[in-house]
Amino acid sequence: MNQPDLDGIATRFVQARRAGEALPAFPGEIPDDLEMAYQVQDRAIAQWQDGIVGWKVGYIAAERRDHSGDDRLLGPIFAASHQNATGSIAEIRVFQGGFAAIEAEYVLVLDQDADAAKVWSPDEIDGLACRLHVGIEVASSPLATINQLGPRVVISDFGNNNGLIVGAEIADWKTLDEATLKAETFIEGQRVGTGGAPSLPGGLRTAIAFALRRSAQRGRPLRKGDLIATGNATGIHDIAIGQQALVRFQGYGDLLCKAIAA
Repeated sequence: MNQPDLDGIATRFVQARRAGEALPAFPGEIPDDLEMAYQVQDRAIAQWQDGIVGWKVGYIAAERRDHSGDDRLLGPIFAASHQNATGSIAEIRVFQGGFAAIEAEYVLVLDQDADAAKVWSPDEIDGLACRLHVGIEVASSPLATINQLGPRVVISDFGNNNGLIVGAEIADWKTLDEATLKAETFIEGQRVGTGGAPSLPGGLRTAIAFALRRSAQRGRPLRKGDLIATGNATGIHDIAIGQQALVRFQGYGDLLCKAIAA
């Protein structure tokens, strides 16, 4: 694939997001590997007129990995789609005819710049000044089949992210047993998923270390104030426009949201 092809894919996704419209199919040839998909993502970021406040982490199943060896992927979280929980029902924007879901998340907030030259390991995360909060990721794309088509497509369209709600802080999280961090998700009052931090392969620190390493490799080292949404803690739960969702974080309160049209 050449540069015009990558530019064309990025432009079509950006146009669809700006218009709030669905795409009938992937707009071009699917990138050959994850690295090429990140090139599409970088081109789309350059066209999107908003600042990045953080990154979502998504897990890649073993059968869908490529020669890079990455077991996770990154997508940008933009300022306009980020909101702090207020206790009321937050409105989240999803694409009519596209993909729309919510995910319970544990969200890291950096209190220092991350060393861009450091190859972070999970064991080193406790030396990083940071806080942990509960949250909800809005997973939405103009392309309904984005997750079915796989990680190269997910990366190409902002990691299938369209927002993040950040809730209460989990005090002294580094001293806690991650097994005690539990959550459950409800859509329209029906429980659709249970889990928590132990649901993340390798745990919270593995997801955080990946985000730090991969961001630095991309020339986008994480800075003080940046967010890391560590991955879905109860599953990926489809939501339709007009529906309400509740995520209950045991000991840390509830987050509520309602899907509206992007």
